[in-house]
Amino acid sequence: MNFAAIKILIVIPVYNHGKTVLNVIQRCQELHKDILVIDDGSRDLRPDHFKTSNVQVIFHPRNLGKGAALMTAAKEADRQGYTHMVTMDADLQHLPEDFLSFKQAILHDPCAIIVGKRDFSDPTIPKASKFGRAFSNFWFRVQTGQSIGDAQSGFRAYPLFVLSTLNLSKTRYDFEIEVLVKASWANVPVRDLDICVYYPPKGERISHFQLFLDNARLTHLNTRLTLRSFIPWPHKKILEKKKNQKFSIFHPLNSIRTFLTHSVSPMDMALAGAVGVFLNTLPIIGIHMLSTLMVTGFFKLNKVVAIGTGQLCMPPFVPALCIEMGYFLTHGGTFLTDISFETLGDQFLERFYEYCLGALVLAPILACFCFGLIFLTATALSEKPEKR
Repeated sequence: MNFAAIKILIVIPVYNHGKTVLNVIQRCQELHKDILVIDDGSRDLRPDHFKTSNVQVIFHPRNLGKGAALMTAAKEADRQGYTHMVTMDADLQHLPEDFLSFKQAILHDPCAIIVGKRDFSDPTIPKASKFGRAFSNFWFRVQTGQSIGDAQSGFRAYPLFVLSTLNLSKTRYDFEIEVLVKASWANVPVRDLDICVYYPPKGERISHFQLFLDNARLTHLNTRLTLRSFIPWPHKKILEKKKNQKFSIFHPLNSIRTFLTHSVSPMDMALAGAVGVFLNTLPIIGIHMLSTLMVTGFFKLNKVVAIGTGQLCMPPFVPALCIEMGYFLTHGGTFLTDISFETLGDQFLERFYEYCLGALVLAPILACFCFGLIFLTATALSEKPEKR
């Protein structure tokens, strides 16, 4: 995505923040002239509340939710020819002066969503806010395989083409999680930016977060996004998609060369392969693929390598080896000489305990062997000089 010129609009969604919003607007005006206020059905604002502010204001006749307010702002900003919008809360939790840092970040990486990472080092920060951020960060990593410092922060910079292209359905606080996950799936970079934060004393805080309803919405959203992230069906891409990478157990050397050319290090490749073999050796029948996707997603490992190497553990060879190991351990060091399709099929339930025991022993051994083999091979191939 190429931008002929960057044009930024500050967006301030307001819902019953009559006491603080004018302060936020005034401080923003000292830094930037293009400001849009979205009054999302506030009940504490006078009819002429923004008369002296000289800013654009759009009124929702009733409260539609923060996500709806931001999408209203995005459509209006796009109509007026802006390329980006920077959103900040109207309750003075965010310092408007941090806008200058967002401006520099946008100029440096105009295609990225920039998320303000609030400084939570102050001991007065509510524990509920710290827990909520950690909870959302965890699920963002599970769903996307990427890490972020503050998935709940509302101080953000959005490229407008992202908001107009993604299929977004949430209209309240859950919107801010949905947009980050779906943008990440669409190859849109999501960046952190350190910002300050101010939490007033408990009696002065203004929050419209509904503990039960909003947590229920977030739980429903995270469940849906997590399940979708496990389905190996391509996500809609906005930015240029990386070249297709496949790992074939029938052509391992060519596969390793391919991944090395895509900047996957020997260590990363070996770890992913070891995880794939370890999980697919375990007796978690029916959920090998699901567990591989979840673990590789959380630890940011290459899913393709893990799934490809996991195919080595498909029946009958590795399950037979596990049964043999389990029999050896439970029968005083003697081997099961009658390994056949009958042993693996008709007698499988009788041999299931031996299979589980043997799998627990062999899984780490095979994973270590796979790690070493891939790492040494990839290292040798990466050091091999190119032919001219």
